[in-house]
Amino acid sequence: MEPVTQPPKHRVVIIGGGFGGLYAAQSLKNADVDVTLIDKRNFHLFQPLLYQVATGTLSPADISSPLRSILSRQKNVRVLMEEARDIDPETQQVITNQGSIPYDSLIVATGVSHHYFGNDQWKDDAPGLKTIEDAIEMRRRIFLAFEAAEKETDPEKRKALLTFVVVGGGPTGVELAGAIAELANHTLKQDFRSIDTTEAQILLIEGMDRVLPPYPADLSVKAAESLTDLGVTVRTQTKVTQIAGDKLTLEYNDAVETLSAKTILWAAGVKASGVGRVISDRTGAALDRVGRVMVESDLSVPNHSNIFVIGDLAHCADPEGKPYPGVAPVAMQEGKYVARLIKARLKGEALNRFLYKEFGSLAVIGQNAAVANLGGVHLSGFIAWFIWIVAHVYFLIEFDNKLVVMIQWIWSYITRARGARIITNTTLVSVESPPVRSRQEEPVNV
Repeated sequence: MEPVTQPPKHRVVIIGGGFGGLYAAQSLKNADVDVTLIDKRNFHLFQPLLYQVATGTLSPADISSPLRSILSRQKNVRVLMEEARDIDPETQQVITNQGSIPYDSLIVATGVSHHYFGNDQWKDDAPGLKTIEDAIEMRRRIFLAFEAAEKETDPEKRKALLTFVVVGGGPTGVELAGAIAELANHTLKQDFRSIDTTEAQILLIEGMDRVLPPYPADLSVKAAESLTDLGVTVRTQTKVTQIAGDKLTLEYNDAVETLSAKTILWAAGVKASGVGRVISDRTGAALDRVGRVMVESDLSVPNHSNIFVIGDLAHCADPEGKPYPGVAPVAMQEGKYVARLIKARLKGEALNRFLYKEFGSLAVIGQNAAVANLGGVHLSGFIAWFIWIVAHVYFLIEFDNKLVVMIQWIWSYITRARGARIITNTTLVSVESPPVRSRQEEPVNV
């Protein structure tokens, strides 16, 4: 009697270990499938707290968790540190820098990168904030500016060194500007002898008529007031038309203004990772204006029901035709949904369309200052700040991260101290001017 051979398990390949990809993998824990998670990094990054690395409150390891550690008890998952370069829908394979990986279902969750709106030459003078390296570079520039100002005797040059410009008034820009203001007005106030750090100018530039444009108008007003109380100058309806070294050209109505600022930080826009173009080329899927893949209501690629795009790379519309926002909760829910859909299909069942359940939105400005929109309930001040604290600790992936971050925040709250104020890569630094950062071309699976 010949032995009975078991049919091969359904192969699920996930590209990207961010919120969408990780939640999809975890949601397939008890499914009769083999999961392969591919990422060019070996860790999951909690991006909502990157700005705290950039401003010295937290260290990179505090908001990063090794993917293998997170998924070590999930025996049906294999983690590969590789770079996804292409896909072949005909043979159902993902092409990586080290070979090819076959799939039966493919989940693409490669996120977004910075968008300079056709001015990519600005990226070295105005770095964005999407990766650990970005945060470390921002941290280096911010603290190096104070160090250089301490030694600068020329008043105009010192003023430029103590001028910090954040371009973009969304949540990231608001959080960055508020954190830098707290640094200048509280944390560093007693640390220098030749400069008064409270004289630092922090400018937040926003092209629309208010900060936090996606939020209700009353919360935008509260956020702007909190920023002003911290010492941030908020400039709305102002466009950046040129960045060249430490020179920033602004346009407000018909007026043009040029500023000198040694530290310019970009938080104004995002564009989809290069995998979106690959998917479009291989499947014929349409892309929106920032390169996101236009997916079906079940997050699948049109005419390719076994390829799913989730998270920031996906342009998925709600029943009213409005695309879901590119925030972590959307990616988490999409990852869970696709996992449920794959399990349902293996049973011959179907699921209704993906519907995002919005529980609220939060943005922190500074200590005891935040805004929250929770199901139509608008909160600001300490209560909103406390809810923000609890929510972010809750969604950190591993227990040790939760514990370390809570301890750091408690200590920072009591003392206003920030223990991760480390300046790295100083061998390339000129006191006169922060250096242009050399970058390799980013792989497609950001």
